[in-house]
Amino acid sequence: MEHIVIIGNGISGVTLARHIRKLSDKKITIVSAETDYFFSRTALMYIYMGHMKFEHTQPYENWFWKKNRIELKKGYVKQVETETKTLHFAEGDSLKYDKLVIATGSKPNKFGWPGQDLNGVMGMYHKQDLDNLEKHAPNNTVCKRAVIVGGGLIGIEFAEMLNSRNIPVTFLVRESSFWNGVLPEGESEMINRHIKSHHIDLRLSTNLKEIKSDENGNVKSVIIEETGEELDCNVVGLTAGVTPNIDFLKTSKIELGRGVKVNRFLETNIPDVYAIGDCAEQHEAIGNRRPIEAVWYTGRMMGEVLAQTICGNKMAYNPGHWFNSAKFLDIEYQTYGWVFGERGRPDYETHFHWKHKDDTKCITVAYHKDTNEFLGINTFGIRMRHKVFDRWLTEKRDVDYVMHHLSEANFDPEFYSKFENDILQTYTNQLQTA
Repeated sequence: MEHIVIIGNGISGVTLARHIRKLSDKKITIVSAETDYFFSRTALMYIYMGHMKFEHTQPYENWFWKKNRIELKKGYVKQVETETKTLHFAEGDSLKYDKLVIATGSKPNKFGWPGQDLNGVMGMYHKQDLDNLEKHAPNNTVCKRAVIVGGGLIGIEFAEMLNSRNIPVTFLVRESSFWNGVLPEGESEMINRHIKSHHIDLRLSTNLKEIKSDENGNVKSVIIEETGEELDCNVVGLTAGVTPNIDFLKTSKIELGRGVKVNRFLETNIPDVYAIGDCAEQHEAIGNRRPIEAVWYTGRMMGEVLAQTICGNKMAYNPGHWFNSAKFLDIEYQTYGWVFGERGRPDYETHFHWKHKDDTKCITVAYHKDTNEFLGINTFGIRMRHKVFDRWLTEKRDVDYVMHHLSEANFDPEFYSKFENDILQTYTNQLQTA
């Protein structure tokens, strides 16, 4: 019986295992050093905030795996020997495979800061990070202040977590405005104001120089690069992006770039070895999409597609139009298609921007300045329907059509109807001015 071994029990690896089982009787083993069972990584923050317990983040009961004949092995893979199709574990044992899938996800970036490995320094990606945070920041008596380094989506979640326990937070963001590499100027500035309104000490254009230690190897303070200021703190959150978790493959013959290099069928350069999820890097980017996408839903899609290939129905990975969603404290964010920030925006892309006077709701619509083709939309504080925008992007609708039919895409018509006239009026005025 063919043995499929999957390294990694995140959304990609587990989706793949479930779909292989639906399609076949192959032997399946999932290897992970993180937790015994699969859990929803995106829900980690809600455990700390008291909204749920860890067991609530496990979508499947513990008996599910045995019932579905999916074997779970807890262990850390030290080396992959592709010639003999063998995995070697840090614990000294080994495991043979017929087909191997690498689904090891990401790890937080570290940039060689002095003190980056002290007690109380952590990312917010793994179950161990959550345990670590609970130990070092159970309340604002033990943790007088936390400093977060890096202004992405994980950084803002981390700030919200600490804020929920009334722990003062200083947020060091290298950019001149929050996430302005991704968000257009109006949105980024609105989020700056929103963060500050939650009494978070947001420091823009600010870099970490070093993390200082007390006599026991715990975090004592950080030094700011630009001013030399020393900030006392007990926890430092490193959220300056993530990188594929592939160090254990450096001695293998599998081709690596920033991630594990794959083609459209998620195959590596070695027969019977595949990679999916955050650690997979497309040889050629698909359309405007990045070669590596550390996004929950693309990991799930890769798992579904690769299961077909492994079970004899060879299928290319085609993620379709880009979309994503997140939360900036209490403002929900959704994006469909492409809306580029100030950096990297193509010459042909122009924007229509509308913001509500309460400063917590806005939309930005991107379109082609010559053809008026609709390219994408960002929404903050207003929920929109994914499938409607997906259809409009496929149909290559023009911006005028989209603006006059926005109500069809709205998730909550009663709520949206309050803004509809204002949005259309602003759009019409902008066109006349142009």
